[in-house]
Parts: sequence; structure tokens; C-alpha cells
Amino acid sequence: MIGNDIIDLDLARKESNWKRHGFLDKIFTKKEQLLILNSKNPEIMVWNLWSRKEAAYKIYNRNTKARGYFPLRLECFDLEIVDGKHFGKVVIDDAVYFSKTEIKSQFINTIAVENRSDFNKIKILKTQKKVQKINGIPSYLDPDSLVLKPMSISHHGRFEQIIVI
Repeated sequence: MIGNDIIDLDLARKESNWKRHGFLDKIFTKKEQLLILNSKNPEIMVWNLWSRKEAAYKIYNRNTKARGYFPLRLECFDLEIVDGKHFGKVVIDDAVYFSKTEIKSQFINTIAVENRSDFNKIKILKTQKKVQKINGIPSYLDPDSLVLKPMSISHHGRFEQIIVI
């Protein structure tokens, strides 16, 4: 399974005041808050962690059918940078998801997978053609095999990313 999230940083700055009282406590664990407060760029770390949680939530939702708003149940760990990409884990209950985040000046984009090797299988689509939604969850109809494949769609502000495995 896969999930992704993209954040338009300009829009996030306009719509969300992450410095307001109580914001961090509602979304981030104490360990995550320490990562944010100790970061060279706290604002980018806020959206980095949020993007990871959102991407992992999409897998969790697909697997469990559990819907809701529970960001404190998702916790980010083991953040490291390799070749300019930010890798880590997101844990919820007994599930562990692996994340890869790209941070650019205008956006942050995270892809989450259940198995690290799945990062090599990700394909980026240019259009939502051949998308079918089953119970609100998108799948991609592969034109060669005619098999429905897991996909994830994310859009925010000026940016959209559609991925399939």
C-alpha cells in the first residue's frame, strides 16, 4: 500500500498559524515537538512531520477502514537525510510505515509505503484518468493488466501528485 501528501508552503503559511497556542500539542507528540523546536527551520519541520503523518494515515485508512482525525496516534521516528531526501518511519498502533520526503522551496511532498522496497515501485501519474474510487479510496486501472492497483492522490494549493505502485 501507498500514501502521499503534498503541502503548498505559501498556502500553509496563509492558512495555518502553527505558532498559535495549543497548535503543536493537538498534532504532535512531545518527541515530535522537540524535533520542531530544536530544528534550524521549525516551520519546515512542522510541515515535514505533518506531511509524513498524512501520507501514513492514507495507508492506515486503506488497510483498516478507520477514518478520523487522530494525529497524535501517528508518530514520526528515525528521521535521516540521504541524497537530499528525508527518510523516516511513522508508527500507529502496531503498524510501521516508511516515509520519503522531498523538501523544496515551494512545497513539501511525502510518499509513504509499507515496505521500503516499494519506494522503487512508485510511479508518478500526470492525470487522474483511469482512476476508480471504491468506498472513496482511489485505485488505478492498469491498462496493460486490467488490474486495479493502489494509488494515492494529494493536492494542496498549486500542487498535486498522483502516485501508483
